[in-house]
Amino acid sequence: MNKFCISLTYAKNDADKATVAFVVANAAAASEKETVVFLSTEAVRLCQEGYADDVHEPGFAPLKELMGNFVKAGGKIWVCSPCFKRRELDEGKLIGGATIVGGAKLVEFLQDGAPCVSY
Repeated sequence: MNKFCISLTYAKNDADKATVAFVVANAAAASEKETVVFLSTEAVRLCQEGYADDVHEPGFAPLKELMGNFVKAGGKIWVCSPCFKRRELDEGKLIGGATIVGGAKLVEFLQDGAPCVSY
């Protein structure tokens, strides 16, 4: 299996979990896995330009840097469409590498048994 998924439901409401999720995502991308971070519920806020700029957990690189490195390594950030709409976020402010998707896209990615960890 050459795919790996991280499901993230936290943003500034648990910056530690959000940060660790992207640390793991970077490790997976560096292992040449096709890696997706699926943002749902509160985590969809991370897809907005500027939102993660001030998130920096002690002992880790800043979240904005981790997210940027992940995308540069070929990682994909998928944003739950209903969660995005519920929070009335701005499609014009999506960060690079982020795509708004429906749940069917995630199911399709996972259907062959790709591992998925959740934070």
